[in-house]
Amino acid sequence: MPRTTDGDGAPVPQRLLAAATRLFAEQGYDRTSVQEIVEAAGVTKGALYHYFGSKDDLLHEVYARVLRVQQERLDAFANADEPIEKRLRGAAADVVVTTIDNLDDASIFFRSMHHLSPEKNKQVRAERRRYHERFRALIEEGQREGVFSKETPADLVVDYHFGSVHHLSTWYRPDGPMTPQEVADQLADLLLRALRP
Repeated sequence: MPRTTDGDGAPVPQRLLAAATRLFAEQGYDRTSVQEIVEAAGVTKGALYHYFGSKDDLLHEVYARVLRVQQERLDAFANADEPIEKRLRGAAADVVVTTIDNLDDASIFFRSMHHLSPEKNKQVRAERRRYHERFRALIEEGQREGVFSKETPADLVVDYHFGSVHHLSTWYRPDGPMTPQEVADQLADLLLRALRP
């Protein structure tokens, strides 16, 4: 996206996404109008439609931007020249931290994914599947090498970990007793304990 700015110097797409994220989190996707988003962002409807074809596109981008970051980081862990246990633990903890760092985005998305058009929904599912498959490949690598137990199928291990990750928005509170990194370390350790031969 072009980094066109106006008014306060922030890129217009960034302002639109920030406004949409806040409103979707506060009011829900279906109760937020395009007019409210453009007013909150301080832009015109024309500006919104220049960068995003619809409110549906905004919802998709709220989640896609987090998933892009997570995919890049997972690829870096997977490609690192380190033992498989260390790479998997790093990836498992990272997805927890990046989800907590973007808790509004994750929570909006899981609450509102059904509002996406069938085409966008299919696209998001494909993006998530690519992420999960790369994560699963790390588990399978460790299982082939005998570092991880083969007792539990890799698919089930992936579902177990991501079930916890996708549930974070229902209970994690920034003012709670644990930092994002502490939660990440605990969940990553649980995953590795489950894989121990």
